Amino acid sequence: MKTHTLRKLLAASAAALALHGVLLAQALVVSVPEPYTDTGIPFAPAHAAAVQTPSAPNAWGGPRTGREATLSDRVADYRIEATLDPVRHTIDGREQLTWRNRGQRAVGTVYLHLYLNAFEHANTTFFTEHRNRGGDTMFGGAADGGWGRTELRSVTQDGARVAWSFVQPDDGPESDHTVVRFDLPRPVAAGGTTTLDIAFLSQLPRVVARSGHHGSFHMVAQWFPKIGVLELPGERGATRERWNVHEYHAESEFYADFGHYDVKLTVPKDYTVGATGELQGAPVEKNGMLTHHYVQGDVHDFAWTADKRFAAPLTATWRGPADGAAKGEAQAPVAIRVLYTPEYAASAAPSLKAAQDALSYYTATLGPYPYKTLTIVLPPHNTARAAGMEYPTLYTAFGYERVPPDTEAAFDLDMVNIHEFGHGYFQGILASNEFEEPMLDEGLNQFWNLRMARQRGQLMHPAPAWLRWAGVSPAFDAFHFERLGAVRESPADPAGQNAFGRLQGIGPAYSRSAILMHDLEAQLGKAALESGFKEYYRRWRFRHPSVADLREALADGSGQRQQVERVFAQQVYATGKVDDRVQAIISEEVLPQPGSQVVDGKRVELTREQVEQRVEAMRERWRKEHADANGDAKAGARAGPFPFRTEVLLRRYGVAVPQTLLVRFADGSSETVRWDALHGERWQRYVWLKPVKAVSAELDPERRHLLDANKLDDSRTVKADARASRRWTFDFAAVAQLLLTLAALI
Repeated sequence: MKTHTLRKLLAASAAALALHGVLLAQALVVSVPEPYTDTGIPFAPAHAAAVQTPSAPNAWGGPRTGREATLSDRVADYRIEATLDPVRHTIDGREQLTWRNRGQRAVGTVYLHLYLNAFEHANTTFFTEHRNRGGDTMFGGAADGGWGRTELRSVTQDGARVAWSFVQPDDGPESDHTVVRFDLPRPVAAGGTTTLDIAFLSQLPRVVARSGHHGSFHMVAQWFPKIGVLELPGERGATRERWNVHEYHAESEFYADFGHYDVKLTVPKDYTVGATGELQGAPVEKNGMLTHHYVQGDVHDFAWTADKRFAAPLTATWRGPADGAAKGEAQAPVAIRVLYTPEYAASAAPSLKAAQDALSYYTATLGPYPYKTLTIVLPPHNTARAAGMEYPTLYTAFGYERVPPDTEAAFDLDMVNIHEFGHGYFQGILASNEFEEPMLDEGLNQFWNLRMARQRGQLMHPAPAWLRWAGVSPAFDAFHFERLGAVRESPADPAGQNAFGRLQGIGPAYSRSAILMHDLEAQLGKAALESGFKEYYRRWRFRHPSVADLREALADGSGQRQQVERVFAQQVYATGKVDDRVQAIISEEVLPQPGSQVVDGKRVELTREQVEQRVEAMRERWRKEHADANGDAKAGARAGPFPFRTEVLLRRYGVAVPQTLLVRFADGSSETVRWDALHGERWQRYVWLKPVKAVSAELDPERRHLLDANKLDDSRTVKADARASRRWTFDFAAVAQLLLTLAALI
């Protein structure tokens, strides 16, 4: 196709889509009354991120001690009845939402998320951002009959009709319908509640991002109208009441109030269902359909799945860590259920074990798991976009047809299960704002997953099967592998940056955040860091912490405020590059020098020739005196009668971090010095005068600073060392020989 023709077609398509968006918006709002024009309560800033002011002590109702009537300060109560049409892939729903106004003023306008409208057409905020980043315009097949949406059919407040309209709090395209404004006939008084009755129809897209359908499989997530969060002064940096209700961005997840969910799901009787919460008795059959009734309190979301291809669920009951590692609050048993299709039967048991191990680790290192159920979903083949996502008491993982031990598949299956379970703590129980501070969920959870892998001695095996067959099977420490994605050389985004305003994408929110926490733990010590995280969990479970709240909990819990505040200032609120180097190492004999000097009261002059003769005579005498010392390691390491002056030059090209320098000498001895340089020094020189020659100088010998831009320049040897190049040459030769042999057989 010619370029100018393609351009015309693209322009025409864009115009048609824009017109479609406008007409659809008009069709959706034409039947409702005109909304109010001013609510008096602003939105949270579109690019809010990295809160620096700690939340007030009474934020979100104050700390939850476990002695309250409910685990959370419940704000929203959802009663939903929903029916799945497995042919049209629709959810016909009726929702009764009761919302409590926590603020100090009456509220006449509320805002709700309609997340499925992100997949309504190609001009939503989600698809526009995805397209502008160079992604597939259709994002894996949402087009051609595969779009998704949530339609509001009626909204009433105590029987009175509610006016509603779409808004774009983040200044996204006007065709984005992921946030809707309800103007209430009767304002909600301060401290009062209101009940909204909402009839809606949700059309699931073909599996796209976390949600959708494929064949008989349905992953039903972000599927119902969900109220936004009214934040009060002193909560997550807010200085006045504000609505935190962002559009559905291409690189963001979710944020909502805690509440109570009572949900009845009606599906064909040959479908197996998994959902958030506890099943209330046996499903009720009527007209070939089964109604499953689930209830769960103290969560901020509800998701479910249904498929007639699910095998008989794999079940178990976790009754606490086998070693009794969890101390303090009691831990109730947890009923675990794994849903999988036949092709992924091999992944069911490993997923169950990973979840049990994760329960043991997280309860021991953070705090008790407060719910009675956990459902694991392994979506079927060709539905990867629905996998790897967390919801309260339910998560999705990836399935594999085969899971050989010590392979990349085994490691990935294990870690994805652990990672998604871990979100149940960092996103589910702690409930951070994933739009604005993804570090608090993705980053901290990734860090905790890697800590768990380290404690288990679990290594990553990235080599494919054919390389393993050839005898090339490298294994990596999980933290060192994670370091590869940490954007060490030129970080553009602070770790505390929001999810959708990043130059380098969402990946560093995982990797860079996890590695900076690794480095912080290396500085504070394992016990101190863990104490800080337990304090974070104790203070902020069932609330909504900010980055500043994490900082304060770590500083108080570890007892090392200066270290914590320095790391946050460098990495969370800024983009501090860590780059320390051993610039040079020199180790040379200190020999007599020619010149004029006083000997026995007389000034004499030593010529260069005389010095050389004296040096040679002293060497000869030393060799004779040590002729029988070949078996003595220290004496043998000494090269002669003259001492060695060793000089090591360190350079700093980034932010200041506490460093350790280790210098090794030929006799096996070593010198260790600490270089803090926390006051702006950009270099340091260290000198030793010893009887033996130095062998090497190494910064950070314990690998405490994995954020360092280049670990290869952390060390130098006095003499060139060719061992690494020889090893890689031999490995390359072995692989090349294998490939040539295989080619000869074709």
